Amino acid sequence: MVFITAEIGVNWDGDFELAEKMMKNAKDAGCNAVKFQSFNEKIIGKHPEKDRLLKTAISPNNIERIDTISKKIGIEWYCTPMYLEAVEFLEPYVNRYKIRFTDSENLHKNMMPGLVKRILNTKKEVIISSEKNPKKLELYGNSNIKWLYVVPKYPCKLEELDFSKLNDFDGYSNHCDHFLAPLSAVILGAKMIEIHITSDKNKNFVDNPVSFEPDELNKIISLIRSVKKINF
Repeated sequence: MVFITAEIGVNWDGDFELAEKMMKNAKDAGCNAVKFQSFNEKIIGKHPEKDRLLKTAISPNNIERIDTISKKIGIEWYCTPMYLEAVEFLEPYVNRYKIRFTDSENLHKNMMPGLVKRILNTKKEVIISSEKNPKKLELYGNSNIKWLYVVPKYPCKLEELDFSKLNDFDGYSNHCDHFLAPLSAVILGAKMIEIHITSDKNKNFVDNPVSFEPDELNKIISLIRSVKKINF
């Protein structure tokens, strides 16, 4: 079975009713989990939408509410922590973690960020996005780590993908605005897929350029589940 994560990210806009709606859309479409992000003011820096983004970050102030909603809907949630303290308040709630592309780049420079070390010490499943082949990394053989191929552009064009690399990854993190990208990854053997979702492309949610609306998500998941019935 392909494990499919719907990346809610910052597109819930700090609105709990919208978060619940998006979790339900993901559940109804057939996703296995949804994902959020946890960052702080230092990481955001001088972003023009700083205040708006901070409302979407998972924190001690909203984590219990998000967890309650996920239990109500019946879908797993997990998170990308971007600073060390986030792991501490996430730990009682999540079964797995995601490490963002920026931190995986440091691994390729033979650097072990304290954040990555702390996440690995939880002994839970860790999903790492990387554009570079992870096979040469010491962590590559770690059974708790799943590697996702990603092209870190928002959006990424189909012609910028190099799926000849997929054999060295467990799955694919999608930043393309076309359903052919995640579907092709599954056909080529990806066991994990991460797809950004939105409630409405007409609204100016930050990640909308790489996100799919509910009808699009339903189509993608249906195609993925159907194509896995074929013996290749």
